[in-house]
Amino acid sequence: MSKKVARIVKLEFPAGGAKPGPALAGVGINMPQFCTAFNDASKERAGDIVPVVITVYDDKSFDFELKTTPASIVLKKTAGIKSGSATPGKQVVATITVDQLREIAEYKFPDLNANDIEGAMNIVAGTARNMGIAIEGMED
Repeated sequence: MSKKVARIVKLEFPAGGAKPGPALAGVGINMPQFCTAFNDASKERAGDIVPVVITVYDDKSFDFELKTTPASIVLKKTAGIKSGSATPGKQVVATITVDQLREIAEYKFPDLNANDIEGAMNIVAGTARNMGIAIEGMED
């Protein structure tokens, strides 16, 4: 018999930097056990924000799945900027190449609702446009 799922929680932590605190308090799991497991699983992604989906079962046990870093964070890192444009569509704060866009799309592909890399590139390009990041060599 399979365990009964009590709840599913989506959170974000710095890679290797999860600690017991308010974000985990309401989840109803053993916080130190989760933090150790998460930090071990995400340590090679140091410097990134890592989304995690935690499945909590009735017996207080849990499973978790690491997701890819949000596209906006990857775009900011690639473009070398601290934040996006205050007025996207009017102000361009950075430019990336189509090759850089493809790299980001390939990285994000498992977590995107896309059938192929071109579809994933369009999704990431939309995020870039909303942040005021232009894509060199791509038509709007």
